[in-house]
Amino acid sequence: MANILLNDDVVSIPETAFELSEHLGFLPAKAAQWAWYELSGSVLSHYVVDQQARLDGLFNWFFNDLGFCAKDDYFSVEAADLSYCVTKRQGNSTTLSTLLILLAKQLDLPLEAVLLPGHTVLRSKLGGETTYYDPFNGEPLSRRQLHNFVRGELGNAAKLTPRHVKTASVKTLISRMLNELKASCILAQKFEQALECCNLLLQWHPSDVHLNRERAFIAQQLGCIKVAMSDLQHFIDSSPHDPVTELVKMQLKELSQQSQVTH
Repeated sequence: MANILLNDDVVSIPETAFELSEHLGFLPAKAAQWAWYELSGSVLSHYVVDQQARLDGLFNWFFNDLGFCAKDDYFSVEAADLSYCVTKRQGNSTTLSTLLILLAKQLDLPLEAVLLPGHTVLRSKLGGETTYYDPFNGEPLSRRQLHNFVRGELGNAAKLTPRHVKTASVKTLISRMLNELKASCILAQKFEQALECCNLLLQWHPSDVHLNRERAFIAQQLGCIKVAMSDLQHFIDSSPHDPVTELVKMQLKELSQQSQVTH
């Protein structure tokens, strides 16, 4: 698998997301790019003077006319892949949100992503009023519904804080895509692609030692025991007071008893 560098100065959507999909061996970037050109050209016919009417028109066109929707196999690789989403018109909350943000930009509409725990939603500020939207149907979301997303992921005692509704940068949005691709690859036992997702995320987040721990698990599935041991040792050295460190030490001890498998 050829190397790809995530450079903060040139990262953009959808180009970077399409390149990542091709790099991981999912869909060719050119096919996704042409599908995007068709969408981005067609959306311009929905430009009207009133901004709220323009946004409502975008949602109606996207969901009702084009039929974009949540993929039935929600945690699949395809659902987390922006290239698949733009070509097959199915995705998860992050890929659908990303496409809507890009299309809104074509219409000069302020639409941004909010990365709630486990779920991405949309935020728009028109006429001084902030509204959150569901990326599965374009319907407005109340604060209570936003809180329910947080509670569903973090537990009933979790509160909805300003940090939860902070809008995402392009880098943060692509990082979430990569994390979701990594998780779906692990579920599908596509461990080589999951390992590369970890490698790419560590380019941007080298101090996130939990990524090292995840990479150790993936490397172990591929039989790369020395790589796994190195990552676990790095986690232990960097996070001596983490609650899971003792468990990681036990994992490292078990791995040290296994032989390295060469690929």
